[in-house]
Amino acid sequence: MKLQKLLIPIIGLSILASNSFATIQVKGSDTMVNLVQKLAEEYMKKNAGNSVAVSGGGSGTGIAAIINGKCNIANSSRSMKPAEISKMKSKGGDPREIAIAIDALSVIVNPANPINKLNIEVIGAIFRGEITNWKEIGGPDKAITLYGRQPNSGTFDFFREHVLAGEYSDKMNQMNGNSQIVEAVKQDDYGVGYVGVGYVVNDGKVMDGIKLLNVSGKGSLVYYSPTDLKLVVNGKYPIARALFQYVDSAPKGEVKAFLNFELSAEGQKLVAGEGFYPIQGVFAEGNKSLFNVNTKAF
Repeated sequence: MKLQKLLIPIIGLSILASNSFATIQVKGSDTMVNLVQKLAEEYMKKNAGNSVAVSGGGSGTGIAAIINGKCNIANSSRSMKPAEISKMKSKGGDPREIAIAIDALSVIVNPANPINKLNIEVIGAIFRGEITNWKEIGGPDKAITLYGRQPNSGTFDFFREHVLAGEYSDKMNQMNGNSQIVEAVKQDDYGVGYVGVGYVVNDGKVMDGIKLLNVSGKGSLVYYSPTDLKLVVNGKYPIARALFQYVDSAPKGEVKAFLNFELSAEGQKLVAGEGFYPIQGVFAEGNKSLFNVNTKAF
């Protein structure tokens, strides 16, 4: 993937200070787990003796863990819900949100399927179960098989809110992670799923056995690719999102150092290397407004 300008937030974060772990504990989003594991590995290579443990389980799992003081950082591919924020505050926490990467949530099909593009409203109707055969939208006379995430996934929530604007079909196959969806679509000529772009694109190339659909926004006839960095970061691609980390209280020690590494030039290059996009554009502005941090372009 072509790496363009990076915007690097300079310190202004907060982290769970009420818990003292020998190892920095990071829990949550399955979309983010491979990315943050890579960041942790590189950080530990440069900081002998420091330890960062990263586990998945879904965004809801990570957010519950940080609310209950079971981790230092929660990975989440969705924003915290008002009820979660209230619960953390009731426990004396002060929830903060920082974007560490940009993800173009990608709608995928098997290359055997002749469909190449879909409007976001049509995608919503497909996953709500209102469109059940590809022939209804100009494709072959074949039933549509749906592959999605499980309810504790932030991606499940994000897609439901921003694409379905309703409830999923009860016929959707709920998969435990992005990789399972990818493998299912590879084996199903007429399946369709949604995954983070980093799970299907490497160095700008879509993996074999998968086709990414171009997507148009509501009421639009202009279709955009999730692999086009410029279109993603300027908000044109309609299913782009930030990948967040949530923390509580003031950053200190090794946790602060790890957060700084993730948002450094080196950390953001690793983000791009894992198939996601570095923080910039409207997403960097979100960090700036939340944390009043300066940004520097490289």
